[in-house]
Amino acid sequence: MHTDQKLKWAILVTGWGRNAKDTIEAFQKGMLKRSSIDLLIYQSLPSGAVEAAERAGIDSKRFIRKDYDSAEAYQEAISKALKGHNIDYVLLLSFKYIIRQGLLKAFPDRIINIHPSLFPSFLATTTAIQEALDYGVKVSGITTHIIDDKIDQGSILCQEPIRFDEGETFESVYPKFAEKGRKIILDTIALIEEKHFEDR
Repeated sequence: MHTDQKLKWAILVTGWGRNAKDTIEAFQKGMLKRSSIDLLIYQSLPSGAVEAAERAGIDSKRFIRKDYDSAEAYQEAISKALKGHNIDYVLLLSFKYIIRQGLLKAFPDRIINIHPSLFPSFLATTTAIQEALDYGVKVSGITTHIIDDKIDQGSILCQEPIRFDEGETFESVYPKFAEKGRKIILDTIALIEEKHFEDR
């Protein structure tokens, strides 16, 4: 791991990358105190995250799952790219694939995920917001956590509650998740910075 005064982060994204775009733009504005975003790994095009990375001068690399014979081979290629950039921490922002053992072992306790629910509710799903609406909860939210070998478990880092108003729909509540998502990602990076530099 790097011993200089800034942590090197990579962002992994498989969709358009709204959270990734917001995080890169925050970095470009100088909102990350002791971190730099050094690599974006993406799959889909068009991508708002890629456009933001280009504007910020951040290297981006495209990896497409179907180009590889297995999930393990796909993630081994990603791991090599991460190591090639001397990445310290990996941020999964709408990365839809389960992280395999090889990548977990390459970055132990250094891969962080964001999930649109308050743990331990609505786990192991890609439709957590809609499921919360269907269930009729009054409050849901967002959790960031260090991932382990179990889906949507691992150590909780930060949580942000989001209140559901009467008659709320996915379309009406999603902007709340986008707004809170920007905040919780920055809070999570700040927490990792604090822990990392205090532990040295």
